[in-house]
Amino acid sequence: MAGGNCTAVTEFILTGVTDHPELQVPLFVVFLVIYVITLVWNLGMTVLIRIDPHLHTPMYFFLKNLSLVDVCYSTVITPKMLMSFLAERKAISYTACIIQYFSFILFAISECLLLAVMAYDRYVAICNPLLYMVIMSPKHCLLLVAGSYLWAFLNSVIHTSGLLRLSYCNSNILNHFFCDSNPLLKLSSSGTSVNQLLVFLFGSLIEVISIVTILISYIFVIVTVLQIRSTEGRRKAFYTCTSHLMAVSMFHGTILFMYFRPSASYSLDTDKMASVFYTVVIPMLNPLIYSLRNKDVKDSLRKTITLALTPVLHQNEMSKGICN
Repeated sequence: MAGGNCTAVTEFILTGVTDHPELQVPLFVVFLVIYVITLVWNLGMTVLIRIDPHLHTPMYFFLKNLSLVDVCYSTVITPKMLMSFLAERKAISYTACIIQYFSFILFAISECLLLAVMAYDRYVAICNPLLYMVIMSPKHCLLLVAGSYLWAFLNSVIHTSGLLRLSYCNSNILNHFFCDSNPLLKLSSSGTSVNQLLVFLFGSLIEVISIVTILISYIFVIVTVLQIRSTEGRRKAFYTCTSHLMAVSMFHGTILFMYFRPSASYSLDTDKMASVFYTVVIPMLNPLIYSLRNKDVKDSLRKTITLALTPVLHQNEMSKGICN
């Protein structure tokens, strides 16, 4: 990474979300609460889907993987951000920065591809209900998820390899709260045209494939649903898709704003605010959206809580009887 008189950078100094000292502690509390909710809801969703046989379907298999990705996605960013709120010196080593960047790309692309896979799943479920369990067999579902992870891993390796060739001589002040591509490229003292091309080409390819898959899937879904004569049937069919559409809109809307807007409107400060939303807030919102708008999940959660509390209630009743 060093060349000529360039001294190798061993660490970066993160500017964080804000440089206002009076906001550090309140923001720490807010984001700590968000992170705890993210872990509880996503891990809770994963456990619930695993233990309830009624949720052992392709849709919930993909949702379980999305929840696991959200946990990893948030954990890559949030703990370091929380530490930065309380630390006087917001430093991250060069090695830790590269690992964070690699992990961030891995889980971000995994989430993007899983959302596309989930749209395909909804298309098969609504447009080909009689063949749903045949087309979306356990083997096929596993291949779709494994393919998403593998593609994300290969993209992460390519982007990280491109980052490793860059030199950092002039400054090590990184204007962000984590190691993202845009601030790292702006900070580099070497040519970044190849990196920018890689980000644009691979980013565009993944976005196009994901968005086209989602759009085509839902075009067929809408056409099929509109042919249903029963108003109640149409309502139920659309209801099963609204949670996914909300998650897709939030995630892809933020990604498109972050990486594909005109360079004239580019601002690192604006990027930080958008990054907070899609790296910290969205992983918290996804399980809330799917659980609060999904009757099967709510019923399963209610049943699980009831089963868990039944021994306690029974023991209390017995204790009261003995006392009386």
